[in-house]
Amino acid sequence: MPYLIDGHNLIPKLPGLSLDAIDDENQLIELLQEFCRVSRKQVDVYFDKAPPGGSGRRKLGTVAVHFVRAGSTADQAISIRLHKMGRSARNWTIVSSDLQVQAAARQAGAQILSSEEFVDLLTKTVRKASTEETESRDIIPTPEEVDEWEAIFGSGEED
Repeated sequence: MPYLIDGHNLIPKLPGLSLDAIDDENQLIELLQEFCRVSRKQVDVYFDKAPPGGSGRRKLGTVAVHFVRAGSTADQAISIRLHKMGRSARNWTIVSSDLQVQAAARQAGAQILSSEEFVDLLTKTVRKASTEETESRDIIPTPEEVDEWEAIFGSGEED
């Protein structure tokens, strides 16, 4: 199930991220890209207060980023997107702790995860993948396993 995320609602819930940071959106996008890589999920994230000329949609790796023009909000853009989805909104999970966004999601029939719940999911998913990747690199065959592989495939030395 793909995720539609209220970006500025999520940022302050993530340890180490702050809305005051200059690159807060980029930091979140990098985390979401890693989450998508590991979980094989689709993510669309919405940010409001786009700089002049910076509004629109961008595909950054596995994450679709929507910068909402000034004069509108990410909340409004998410509500409009849910409305346009129609019945297919049921196939999406909306990530926000904003009550208006959650109400729009409920009305559209979409699943809802609070930002805090998504932080837990994101953290566990990325941490688990990191641990598994580290463990898979640290596997060293025993001498018996090396002998067995050499018996099957040869020692690799020319006769």
